[in-house]
Amino acid sequence: MTKRPYEDVQIQGHLIDSLMLPQVWDDIMDLEGEFEVLEFKVGRTQNETSMATMRVYGRDRAHLDEIIRAIQEHGAVAVEPEDAVLAQAPADGVFPDDFYSTTNLETFVRLAGEWQRVERPEMDCGIKVDRQAGTVETMPLNDVRRGETYVVGRRGLRVLPLERTREAQPFEFMGSAVSSEKPKAQIIHEVARLLKKVRDDGRLTIAVVGPAVVHTGAAAQLARLVEAGFVGVIFGGNAVATHDIEAALYGTSLGISLSEGTAQPGGHTHHLRAINTIRRCGGIREAVEQGVLKSGLMYTCVKTGTPFVLAGSIRDDGPIPDVITDVFAAQRAMRPYAQSAGACLMLSTMLHSIATGNLLPAAVHTVCVDINPAVVTKLADRGSFQTIGIVTDVGLFVEQLANELERV
Repeated sequence: MTKRPYEDVQIQGHLIDSLMLPQVWDDIMDLEGEFEVLEFKVGRTQNETSMATMRVYGRDRAHLDEIIRAIQEHGAVAVEPEDAVLAQAPADGVFPDDFYSTTNLETFVRLAGEWQRVERPEMDCGIKVDRQAGTVETMPLNDVRRGETYVVGRRGLRVLPLERTREAQPFEFMGSAVSSEKPKAQIIHEVARLLKKVRDDGRLTIAVVGPAVVHTGAAAQLARLVEAGFVGVIFGGNAVATHDIEAALYGTSLGISLSEGTAQPGGHTHHLRAINTIRRCGGIREAVEQGVLKSGLMYTCVKTGTPFVLAGSIRDDGPIPDVITDVFAAQRAMRPYAQSAGACLMLSTMLHSIATGNLLPAAVHTVCVDINPAVVTKLADRGSFQTIGIVTDVGLFVEQLANELERV
Protein backbone atom coordinates (compact mmCIF):
# COMPACT_ATOMS: atom_id res chain seq x y z
CA MET A 1 0.00 0.00 0.00
CA THR A 2 2.78 2.43 0.91
CA LYS A 3 4.22 2.24 -2.61
CA ARG A 4 1.13 3.74 -4.10
CA PRO A 5 0.83 7.54 -4.36
CA TYR A 6 -0.93 9.17 -1.43
CA GLU A 7 -1.75 12.56 -0.01
CA ASP A 8 -2.50 13.62 3.54
CA VAL A 9 -5.62 15.75 3.88
CA GLN A 10 -7.43 17.38 6.76
CA ILE A 11 -11.08 18.21 7.28
CA GLN A 12 -12.51 20.31 10.08
CA GLY A 13 -16.03 21.29 11.13
CA HIS A 14 -19.13 19.59 12.49
CA LEU A 15 -18.02 16.38 10.82
CA ILE A 16 -20.52 13.99 12.33
CA ASP A 17 -23.89 15.74 12.51
CA SER A 18 -23.30 17.48 9.15
CA LEU A 19 -22.29 14.12 7.61
CA MET A 20 -19.13 15.67 6.18
CA LEU A 21 -16.81 12.80 7.11
CA PRO A 22 -19.08 9.98 5.86
CA GLN A 23 -19.44 11.85 2.56
CA VAL A 24 -15.65 12.05 2.21
CA TRP A 25 -15.28 8.33 2.93
CA ASP A 26 -18.09 7.46 0.50
CA ASP A 27 -16.45 9.45 -2.30
CA ILE A 28 -13.08 7.79 -1.72
CA MET A 29 -14.59 4.30 -1.77
CA ASP A 30 -16.91 5.04 -4.72
CA LEU A 31 -13.81 6.04 -6.72
CA GLU A 32 -12.07 2.81 -5.65
CA GLY A 33 -9.51 4.59 -3.52
CA GLU A 34 -8.43 3.80 0.01
CA PHE A 35 -7.87 5.86 3.13
CA GLU A 36 -6.23 5.63 6.51
CA VAL A 37 -7.36 7.82 9.42
CA LEU A 38 -4.23 9.27 10.98
CA GLU A 39 -5.91 11.45 13.59
CA PHE A 40 -9.48 12.10 14.68
CA LYS A 41 -10.39 14.68 17.32
CA VAL A 42 -14.09 14.85 18.18
CA GLY A 43 -15.56 18.10 19.48
CA ARG A 44 -16.39 17.77 23.18
CA THR A 45 -19.40 20.10 23.09
CA GLN A 46 -22.21 20.80 20.62
CA ASN A 47 -20.47 23.99 19.48
CA GLU A 48 -16.92 22.67 19.27
CA THR A 49 -15.78 21.44 15.86
CA SER A 50 -14.11 18.11 15.10
CA MET A 51 -10.98 17.50 13.03
CA ALA A 52 -9.78 14.48 11.06
CA THR A 53 -6.48 13.87 9.27
CA MET A 54 -6.44 11.13 6.63
CA ARG A 55 -3.99 9.60 4.21
CA VAL A 56 -5.70 9.02 0.86
CA TYR A 57 -4.31 6.45 -1.59
CA GLY A 58 -4.82 6.15 -5.34
CA ARG A 59 -3.71 3.62 -7.95
CA ASP A 60 -1.57 6.24 -9.64
CA ARG A 61 -1.16 10.01 -9.58
CA ALA A 62 -4.07 10.66 -11.98
CA HIS A 63 -6.38 8.45 -9.92
CA LEU A 64 -5.30 10.19 -6.70
CA ASP A 65 -5.95 13.59 -8.26
CA GLU A 66 -9.47 12.45 -9.22
CA ILE A 67 -10.17 11.41 -5.63
CA ILE A 68 -8.78 14.61 -4.12
CA ARG A 69 -10.87 16.72 -6.51
CA ALA A 70 -14.01 14.89 -5.34
CA ILE A 71 -13.39 15.24 -1.60
CA GLN A 72 -12.37 18.89 -1.87
CA GLU A 73 -16.06 19.73 -2.24
CA HIS A 74 -16.62 18.40 1.28
CA GLY A 75 -13.95 20.65 2.79
CA ALA A 76 -10.89 18.40 2.56
CA VAL A 77 -7.65 20.38 2.24
CA ALA A 78 -4.02 19.28 2.01
CA VAL A 79 -2.19 19.11 5.33
CA GLU A 80 0.67 20.97 3.67
CA PRO A 81 -1.14 23.21 1.16
CA GLU A 82 0.61 24.67 -1.85
CA ASP A 83 -0.14 27.84 -3.76
CA ALA A 84 -2.67 27.56 -6.56
CA VAL A 85 -1.41 26.95 -10.07
CA LEU A 86 -2.35 29.66 -12.57
CA ALA A 87 -2.54 29.75 -16.36
CA GLN A 88 -3.68 32.22 -19.00
CA ALA A 89 -6.83 31.89 -21.09
CA PRO A 90 -5.75 31.05 -24.64
CA ALA A 91 -8.67 32.83 -26.35
CA ASP A 92 -11.87 34.74 -25.65
CA GLY A 93 -14.49 32.39 -24.21
CA VAL A 94 -11.97 29.59 -23.54
CA PHE A 95 -10.59 28.53 -20.16
CA PRO A 96 -7.02 27.20 -19.97
CA ASP A 97 -6.65 23.42 -19.94
CA ASP A 98 -7.40 21.70 -16.62
CA PHE A 99 -9.18 24.79 -15.28
CA TYR A 100 -10.87 24.47 -11.90
CA SER A 101 -14.65 24.24 -12.33
CA THR A 102 -16.36 25.92 -9.38
CA THR A 103 -19.14 24.81 -7.09
CA ASN A 104 -21.58 27.29 -5.52
CA LEU A 105 -19.95 26.83 -2.12
CA GLU A 106 -17.71 29.40 -0.46
CA THR A 107 -14.21 28.84 -1.87
CA PHE A 108 -10.70 30.08 -1.07
CA VAL A 109 -7.56 30.17 -3.23
CA ARG A 110 -4.03 30.14 -1.79
CA LEU A 111 -1.82 32.80 -3.35
CA ALA A 112 1.65 33.74 -2.07
CA GLY A 113 1.00 31.69 1.06
CA GLU A 114 -2.29 33.44 1.91
CA TRP A 115 -5.86 32.18 1.53
CA GLN A 116 -8.04 34.59 -0.48
CA ARG A 117 -11.83 34.32 -0.69
CA VAL A 118 -13.33 33.84 -4.15
CA GLU A 119 -15.91 36.55 -4.75
CA ARG A 120 -19.43 35.74 -5.98
CA PRO A 121 -19.71 31.95 -5.44
CA GLU A 122 -21.39 30.37 -8.46
CA MET A 123 -21.33 26.87 -9.91
CA ASP A 124 -19.82 25.93 -13.29
CA CYS A 125 -17.44 28.89 -13.58
CA GLY A 126 -13.68 29.38 -13.55
CA ILE A 127 -11.68 31.31 -10.93
CA LYS A 128 -10.09 34.45 -12.34
CA VAL A 129 -7.09 35.90 -10.51
CA ASP A 130 -6.13 39.52 -11.16
CA ARG A 131 -2.93 40.17 -9.21
CA GLN A 132 -2.79 43.82 -10.21
CA ALA A 133 -6.30 44.53 -8.93
CA GLY A 134 -5.92 42.09 -6.05
CA THR A 135 -9.16 40.28 -6.91
CA VAL A 136 -10.15 36.61 -7.06
CA GLU A 137 -13.60 35.98 -8.54
CA THR A 138 -15.75 33.50 -10.41
CA MET A 139 -16.06 34.05 -14.14
CA PRO A 140 -18.56 32.39 -16.52
CA LEU A 141 -17.13 30.84 -19.66
CA ASN A 142 -18.69 33.32 -22.06
CA ASP A 143 -17.06 36.28 -20.27
CA VAL A 144 -13.50 34.92 -20.38
CA ARG A 145 -11.01 37.11 -22.25
CA ARG A 146 -7.72 36.05 -23.79
CA GLY A 147 -4.73 36.55 -21.51
CA GLU A 148 -6.68 36.57 -18.23
CA THR A 149 -5.27 34.39 -15.45
CA TYR A 150 -7.24 31.40 -14.09
CA VAL A 151 -6.73 28.72 -11.47
CA VAL A 152 -5.92 25.31 -12.95
CA GLY A 153 -5.58 21.91 -11.32
CA ARG A 154 -6.54 21.25 -7.71
CA ARG A 155 -3.67 22.72 -5.71
CA GLY A 156 -4.19 25.67 -3.39
CA LEU A 157 -7.98 25.35 -3.19
CA ARG A 158 -10.24 25.14 -0.17
CA VAL A 159 -14.02 24.69 -0.25
CA LEU A 160 -16.24 25.30 2.78
CA PRO A 161 -19.20 22.89 2.70
CA LEU A 162 -22.56 23.78 4.17
CA GLU A 163 -22.87 22.67 7.76
CA ARG A 164 -25.91 22.11 9.92
CA THR A 165 -25.78 24.99 12.37
CA ARG A 166 -26.53 24.84 16.07
CA GLU A 167 -29.74 26.86 15.68
CA ALA A 168 -33.02 25.51 14.36
CA GLN A 169 -33.28 26.12 10.64
CA PRO A 170 -36.30 26.65 8.39
CA PHE A 171 -37.76 23.30 7.28
CA GLU A 172 -35.34 21.35 9.48
CA PHE A 173 -38.27 19.32 10.79
CA MET A 174 -39.01 18.15 7.25
CA GLY A 175 -35.62 17.32 5.79
CA SER A 176 -35.08 17.82 2.05
CA ALA A 177 -37.18 14.98 0.63
CA VAL A 178 -39.96 15.82 -1.81
CA SER A 179 -43.46 14.63 -0.99
CA SER A 180 -47.04 15.62 -1.68
CA GLU A 181 -48.01 14.49 1.83
CA LYS A 182 -46.06 17.00 3.88
CA PRO A 183 -48.08 19.26 6.22
CA LYS A 184 -48.65 22.29 3.98
CA ALA A 185 -49.78 24.63 6.75
CA GLN A 186 -46.58 24.08 8.71
CA ILE A 187 -44.43 24.44 5.60
CA ILE A 188 -46.16 27.69 4.63
CA HIS A 189 -45.64 28.98 8.17
CA GLU A 190 -41.92 28.18 7.89
CA VAL A 191 -41.65 29.84 4.46
CA ALA A 192 -43.36 32.94 5.86
CA ARG A 193 -40.95 32.98 8.79
CA LEU A 194 -38.02 32.71 6.40
CA LEU A 195 -39.23 35.53 4.13
CA LYS A 196 -39.85 37.79 7.10
CA LYS A 197 -36.36 37.16 8.47
CA VAL A 198 -34.78 37.82 5.07
CA ARG A 199 -36.68 41.09 4.75
CA ASP A 200 -35.84 42.13 8.32
CA ASP A 201 -32.16 41.41 7.63
CA GLY A 202 -32.28 43.83 4.70
CA ARG A 203 -31.80 41.14 2.07
CA LEU A 204 -34.05 40.33 -0.87
CA THR A 205 -36.10 37.32 -1.85
CA ILE A 206 -36.15 36.35 -5.52
CA ALA A 207 -39.41 35.05 -6.96
CA VAL A 208 -38.83 32.96 -10.10
CA VAL A 209 -42.26 33.00 -11.69
CA GLY A 210 -43.86 30.89 -14.40
CA PRO A 211 -47.10 31.63 -16.30
CA ALA A 212 -48.95 29.08 -14.12
CA VAL A 213 -48.91 31.74 -11.40
CA VAL A 214 -51.16 33.82 -13.68
CA HIS A 215 -53.23 30.88 -14.96
CA THR A 216 -54.10 29.86 -11.38
CA GLY A 217 -55.08 33.39 -10.43
CA ALA A 218 -52.15 33.80 -8.02
CA ALA A 219 -50.55 36.84 -9.67
CA ALA A 220 -52.58 39.21 -7.47
CA GLN A 221 -51.46 37.30 -4.37
CA LEU A 222 -47.82 37.50 -5.44
CA ALA A 223 -48.32 41.22 -6.02
CA ARG A 224 -49.33 41.45 -2.34
CA LEU A 225 -45.94 40.00 -1.39
CA VAL A 226 -44.21 42.53 -3.64
CA GLU A 227 -46.15 45.43 -2.13
CA ALA A 228 -45.27 44.31 1.40
CA GLY A 229 -41.58 44.03 0.55
CA PHE A 230 -41.34 40.27 0.97
CA VAL A 231 -40.30 39.82 -2.68
CA GLY A 232 -37.47 42.05 -3.86
CA VAL A 233 -37.06 41.00 -7.50
CA ILE A 234 -39.00 38.99 -10.09
CA PHE A 235 -37.32 36.58 -12.51
CA GLY A 236 -39.38 35.20 -15.36
CA GLY A 237 -39.84 35.19 -19.09
CA ASN A 238 -41.99 36.70 -21.80
CA ALA A 239 -44.87 34.34 -20.97
CA VAL A 240 -45.51 35.34 -17.36
CA ALA A 241 -45.37 39.05 -18.18
CA THR A 242 -47.56 38.60 -21.26
CA HIS A 243 -50.27 36.61 -19.49
CA ASP A 244 -50.22 38.93 -16.47
CA ILE A 245 -50.74 41.90 -18.80
CA GLU A 246 -53.37 39.95 -20.77
CA ALA A 247 -55.22 39.37 -17.49
CA ALA A 248 -55.05 43.08 -16.68
CA LEU A 249 -56.26 44.18 -20.12
CA TYR A 250 -58.76 41.44 -21.00
CA GLY A 251 -59.45 39.46 -17.83
CA THR A 252 -58.13 36.28 -19.47
CA SER A 253 -55.02 34.13 -19.38
CA LEU A 254 -54.36 32.22 -22.60
CA GLY A 255 -57.86 33.22 -23.58
CA ILE A 256 -59.49 31.63 -20.51
CA SER A 257 -61.55 33.93 -18.31
CA LEU A 258 -59.94 34.12 -14.87
CA SER A 259 -63.28 34.89 -13.24
CA GLU A 260 -65.41 32.25 -14.97
CA GLY A 261 -62.87 29.65 -16.07
CA THR A 262 -64.32 29.45 -19.58
CA ALA A 263 -62.87 30.16 -23.00
CA GLN A 264 -63.71 33.60 -24.35
CA PRO A 265 -64.63 34.25 -28.00
CA GLY A 266 -61.45 35.32 -29.78
CA GLY A 267 -59.54 34.82 -26.53
CA HIS A 268 -56.75 32.94 -28.26
CA THR A 269 -55.59 36.28 -29.71
CA HIS A 270 -55.51 38.14 -26.38
CA HIS A 271 -51.91 37.31 -25.53
CA LEU A 272 -50.69 38.68 -28.87
CA ARG A 273 -52.89 41.76 -28.53
CA ALA A 274 -51.43 42.32 -25.05
CA ILE A 275 -47.89 42.15 -26.43
CA ASN A 276 -48.82 44.50 -29.26
CA THR A 277 -50.28 47.02 -26.81
CA ILE A 278 -47.12 47.07 -24.69
CA ARG A 279 -44.91 47.33 -27.77
CA ARG A 280 -46.96 50.31 -28.96
CA CYS A 281 -46.43 51.99 -25.57
CA GLY A 282 -42.69 51.28 -25.68
CA GLY A 283 -42.49 48.93 -22.72
CA ILE A 284 -44.12 47.91 -19.44
CA ARG A 285 -43.09 51.01 -17.48
CA GLU A 286 -44.25 53.26 -20.30
CA ALA A 287 -47.61 51.46 -20.40
CA VAL A 288 -48.05 52.14 -16.67
CA GLU A 289 -47.03 55.77 -17.04
CA GLN A 290 -49.44 56.24 -19.95
CA GLY A 291 -52.33 54.78 -17.93
CA VAL A 292 -52.72 51.78 -20.26
CA LEU A 293 -51.64 49.14 -17.72
CA LYS A 294 -53.52 49.69 -14.46
CA SER A 295 -53.26 46.41 -12.51
CA GLY A 296 -51.43 43.12 -12.22
CA LEU A 297 -48.08 41.84 -11.07
CA MET A 298 -46.00 43.79 -13.60
CA TYR A 299 -47.97 46.95 -12.81
CA THR A 300 -47.19 46.44 -9.10
CA CYS A 301 -43.48 45.98 -9.83
CA VAL A 302 -43.39 49.30 -11.68
CA LYS A 303 -45.41 51.18 -9.05
CA THR A 304 -43.30 49.84 -6.14
CA GLY A 305 -39.96 50.15 -7.95
CA THR A 306 -39.40 46.41 -7.68
CA PRO A 307 -36.95 45.25 -10.37
CA PHE A 308 -37.70 42.38 -12.72
CA VAL A 309 -35.58 40.42 -15.19
CA LEU A 310 -37.42 38.82 -18.12
CA ALA A 311 -35.26 36.36 -20.04
CA GLY A 312 -36.38 35.37 -23.53
CA SER A 313 -36.60 32.00 -25.25
CA ILE A 314 -37.07 30.68 -28.77
CA ARG A 315 -40.78 30.09 -28.02
CA ASP A 316 -41.58 33.77 -27.43
CA ASP A 317 -44.17 35.75 -29.35
CA GLY A 318 -43.26 39.39 -29.79
CA PRO A 319 -41.63 39.60 -27.36
CA ILE A 320 -42.47 42.42 -24.94
CA PRO A 321 -39.76 45.12 -25.26
CA ASP A 322 -38.55 44.51 -21.68
CA VAL A 323 -37.59 40.90 -22.46
CA ILE A 324 -33.82 40.36 -22.74
CA THR A 325 -33.39 38.18 -25.81
CA ASP A 326 -29.62 37.69 -25.41
CA VAL A 327 -29.33 34.81 -22.90
CA PHE A 328 -25.88 35.90 -21.73
CA ALA A 329 -27.11 39.44 -21.16
CA ALA A 330 -30.02 37.97 -19.17
CA GLN A 331 -27.58 35.97 -17.02
CA ARG A 332 -25.55 39.11 -16.34
CA ALA A 333 -28.70 40.96 -15.32
CA MET A 334 -29.70 38.15 -12.94
CA ARG A 335 -26.30 37.60 -11.27
CA PRO A 336 -26.18 40.66 -8.97
CA TYR A 337 -29.59 39.78 -7.52
CA ALA A 338 -28.66 36.10 -7.14
CA GLN A 339 -25.48 36.97 -5.26
CA SER A 340 -27.24 39.31 -2.83
CA ALA A 341 -30.34 37.16 -2.21
CA GLY A 342 -31.28 35.67 1.11
CA ALA A 343 -34.02 33.42 -0.24
CA CYS A 344 -35.53 32.27 -3.52
CA LEU A 345 -39.06 31.13 -4.36
CA MET A 346 -39.23 28.99 -7.51
CA LEU A 347 -42.88 28.97 -8.58
CA SER A 348 -43.90 26.54 -11.34
CA THR A 349 -41.23 27.27 -13.92
CA MET A 350 -38.64 24.54 -14.39
CA LEU A 351 -36.29 26.10 -16.95
CA HIS A 352 -36.08 29.57 -15.39
CA SER A 353 -35.69 27.95 -11.97
CA ILE A 354 -32.82 25.76 -13.14
CA ALA A 355 -31.14 28.80 -14.66
CA THR A 356 -31.55 30.72 -11.40
CA GLY A 357 -30.35 27.78 -9.32
CA ASN A 358 -27.15 27.71 -11.35
CA LEU A 359 -26.47 31.32 -10.31
CA LEU A 360 -27.29 31.05 -6.60
CA PRO A 361 -24.70 30.59 -3.85
CA ALA A 362 -25.35 27.37 -1.93
CA ALA A 363 -26.33 29.20 1.26
CA VAL A 364 -29.42 30.82 -0.29
CA HIS A 365 -32.56 29.16 1.11
CA THR A 366 -34.55 27.87 -1.85
CA VAL A 367 -38.22 26.86 -2.00
CA CYS A 368 -39.35 24.92 -5.10
CA VAL A 369 -43.11 24.73 -5.69
CA ASP A 370 -44.83 22.80 -8.49
CA ILE A 371 -47.81 20.50 -8.95
CA ASN A 372 -45.54 18.04 -10.80
CA PRO A 373 -43.36 16.02 -8.36
CA ALA A 374 -40.72 15.39 -11.05
CA VAL A 375 -40.14 19.13 -11.49
CA VAL A 376 -39.82 19.71 -7.74
CA THR A 377 -37.42 16.79 -7.40
CA LYS A 378 -35.23 18.07 -10.22
CA LEU A 379 -35.04 21.52 -8.66
CA ALA A 380 -34.67 20.39 -5.04
CA ASP A 381 -31.83 17.97 -5.88
CA ARG A 382 -29.39 20.87 -6.35
CA GLY A 383 -29.47 21.77 -2.64
CA SER A 384 -29.19 20.14 0.73
CA PHE A 385 -30.06 21.64 4.09
CA GLN A 386 -31.21 24.95 2.59
CA THR A 387 -33.66 23.52 0.03
CA ILE A 388 -37.26 22.39 0.35
CA GLY A 389 -39.47 20.92 -2.37
CA ILE A 390 -43.23 21.42 -2.15
CA VAL A 391 -45.63 19.47 -4.38
CA THR A 392 -48.83 21.51 -4.48
CA ASP A 393 -50.93 23.86 -6.59
CA VAL A 394 -48.93 27.06 -6.91
CA GLY A 395 -52.07 29.22 -6.82
CA LEU A 396 -53.14 27.89 -3.43
CA PHE A 397 -49.59 28.06 -2.10
CA VAL A 398 -49.04 31.72 -3.01
CA GLU A 399 -52.44 32.76 -1.66
CA GLN A 400 -51.91 30.95 1.64
CA LEU A 401 -48.39 32.35 1.92
CA ALA A 402 -49.65 35.90 1.35
CA ASN A 403 -52.34 35.39 3.99
CA GLU A 404 -49.81 33.99 6.47
CA LEU A 405 -47.42 36.90 5.93
CA GLU A 406 -50.29 39.35 6.32
CA ARG A 407 -51.02 37.82 9.72
CA VAL A 408 -47.32 38.00 10.62
